[in-house]
Amino acid sequence: MTDAPILLIEDTASLRMVYEALLHRAGHRVESAGTAQAGLAAFRKFSPSVVLLDLMLPDRDGLDLMADMLRADPGCRIIVVTANGSINKAVEAMRIGAQEFLVKPFDEQRLLAVVDNALRNPAPRPLAASPGAPTLGDFVGQSPAMMSVYDKIRSVARSMATVFITGESGTGKELCAQAIHDHSARAQAPFIALNCAAIPSDLMESEVFGHLRGSFTGAVSDKIGAAAAADGGTLFLDEVCEMDLALQTKFLRFLQTSTVQPVGATRPRKVNVRIVCATNRDPLEEVSRGRFREDLYYRLHVVPIRMPPLRDRGSDIITIAEAMLMRLAAEEGRSFDGLDPQVQALFQHHRWPGNVRQLINVLRNVVVLNEGGLVSMQMLPSDLLAQAGAIADGPPDTGRQDAPPPLSIESLVGLTLAEIEQRVIEATIAEVNGSLPAAARILGVSPSTLYRKRAGWVRDAAE
Repeated sequence: MTDAPILLIEDTASLRMVYEALLHRAGHRVESAGTAQAGLAAFRKFSPSVVLLDLMLPDRDGLDLMADMLRADPGCRIIVVTANGSINKAVEAMRIGAQEFLVKPFDEQRLLAVVDNALRNPAPRPLAASPGAPTLGDFVGQSPAMMSVYDKIRSVARSMATVFITGESGTGKELCAQAIHDHSARAQAPFIALNCAAIPSDLMESEVFGHLRGSFTGAVSDKIGAAAAADGGTLFLDEVCEMDLALQTKFLRFLQTSTVQPVGATRPRKVNVRIVCATNRDPLEEVSRGRFREDLYYRLHVVPIRMPPLRDRGSDIITIAEAMLMRLAAEEGRSFDGLDPQVQALFQHHRWPGNVRQLINVLRNVVVLNEGGLVSMQMLPSDLLAQAGAIADGPPDTGRQDAPPPLSIESLVGLTLAEIEQRVIEATIAEVNGSLPAAARILGVSPSTLYRKRAGWVRDAAE
């Protein structure tokens, strides 16, 4: 298919042989290496146009090697290969200039499609300055609000103290819990996550403490509960304020005695578990309303960590969006170059009520419905543009100085069609007190159309 040299850097000999065979069979010329040192030497000797680079090498970090290659040849297309547990590292590689990433295990079609796509397209522009950004775990972003969270995680991870994480839905509370576990002395032990809101109250005790076969109808075998499964590690209770009051009493006893007693068992069992919990509610409000035990609250609320909403994270919004865009594009086999400045401005000023989860859903919609390139306003979901347009226009302001003059036939004579269109649109928006969705309904177009037109007028005026 092509004579362009491909450099394969993979330290596992068996995988290296398999990848070589697949690429040779597809008509590619391949040079391979098993270490970073040998790979860099081959890179300098053969000047490959595409590099398949395993990020986990025995003699050097793959990100550092990639940075050296891109400094030597910024036009080189690099495809990083990683295991499932190191996806965050692969996303970091995408941000600093990798073309795409592959997550092991992958099939022949996926490998060849990614290589062919790299050969057809130019190297992407880097989305970050360096691979050494001071982030933590799977988090992305360096805003002051998140740096404070990172500091708390590092400090509390070394202790046995119970951590109570609060924050709006979609802010990354489980990522925070995972990071606490990963930076603790328990990192090699289990991390067990339990969503208290997703389990029926009559099954919750069994899920937490387990049960013996025959202890109730449907108990056809013994079941180990989450508390025992997390022995030696961390038990994460998400949406803990949703826990049934009767179970809260038993859970308080578990915290006081460090023992679990499965449903139907006659003897308790000692376990060594670190507790991290989270909620998107105000726990003190739940206590005051009698929905959460006060003594349990004070037992759990030892070290509080509040996750900031996305709207309070400044430029992190763009950093997260670009990182997730690269990850989702790689998953879908697409190639995107980043965000248009207009899209960046919209993202930066949007309220994001669903936080990071909402941002990811928006980007997934973009990636699935578009082939690639620079993410433009036209690619964004119409409901996001409608919501953003209503927010950007603000509340009604009857005293606005920039309101357009009343329209008449005489006022339109002598204008171009484009100027007439602008006058009509602005007059309609003013008539409905600045609501783009309402104006769009009157004009018979989508809110995204009005949003794009107004952004274009502002841009033209600036030029």
